[in-house]
Amino acid sequence: MVVLLEIALALGLVGLVVSYFFRGRRDAERQDVIERRVEAYMQTIRREGGNGELARMGDLELRDLLLSAARNLRIQAERRWYILLGGAAAAVLAAIAVGTEEGTRGFGIVLVVAAVVLYEFLGRRMREPLAARGIDVERLRVE
Repeated sequence: MVVLLEIALALGLVGLVVSYFFRGRRDAERQDVIERRVEAYMQTIRREGGNGELARMGDLELRDLLLSAARNLRIQAERRWYILLGGAAAAVLAAIAVGTEEGTRGFGIVLVVAAVVLYEFLGRRMREPLAARGIDVERLRVE
């Protein structure tokens, strides 16, 4: 059993080292995709003219705004994972506390309520600031 644990830890360490070395290339590819999407979105804004504020901006200003929005979206997505992990840990602890008194039904109810709250909180927090400026979040998202 201990040998399997040591092998799993060694494989995990090797995986972390390999992912660290390939991180730069992955970030460069992601940046290229973001720049292509920003260019395409700029052309769409110029062609359709849907949002007057964005359509009146110069090319450099609009490009900077959209690149900044894409960067903020990426940072919010990373931050969302940390909040999700912390919220899930707190939800499980709360569900265990309720589950000891109320049983399985109480445990399940607390987990469902926590999942809905986290989903709504994280989804709105990430999109509302960009949507308020008239930026379509889905056009800048890079998976």
